[in-house]
Amino acid sequence: MKMIIIGGSGGSFDLILSILQGLDKEMNMPIVIILHRLKNTKAILEDFLQLHTHYTVKEAEDKEFLKTGYIYTAPSDYHLLLEENFRFSLDTSEEVNFSRPSIDVSFESFSRVLKENCCGIILSGANQDGAIGLQVIGKNGGETIVQDPKEAEFTAMPEAAIAKYKNHSVCALNNIIKKLNYYAK
Repeated sequence: MKMIIIGGSGGSFDLILSILQGLDKEMNMPIVIILHRLKNTKAILEDFLQLHTHYTVKEAEDKEFLKTGYIYTAPSDYHLLLEENFRFSLDTSEEVNFSRPSIDVSFESFSRVLKENCCGIILSGANQDGAIGLQVIGKNGGETIVQDPKEAEFTAMPEAAIAKYKNHSVCALNNIIKKLNYYAK
């Protein structure tokens, strides 16, 4: 099973909306969004994303099986992991890069299970979360995409990913959408 996992923080929400709106309607692979968000907040993210996509959007639940045609979001204050049987696992271990959910933790977990069938994307953000995890995806043969830092509202996350691993595709938003539509074929 191929899938897309998107990581972002400050300045990435509008980009995620644009990506979702630009995806081909025939695309049916699962998409997971790991977005740094406030702890203990009401889950309105999923409702808002649902307005901008043909996918069904929902917050991932512990032990839930991954399904095509869905966009899953990482719950606030949980690391989102993928088990070998394609079930989600929620974890409350320590924050990584001051974050839970951590993009690194999710990218590494999903890459271990999916290997070359994982496409990871790092968008705008103000810390280094995601750089190590995206490197793991690349080393496991997966597709890796980094938002061009020149386009990012906060450049720390894209710049850290590029500094950590040189084989990412560094793309402007319109090219990220093109790459994802191509990846899904």
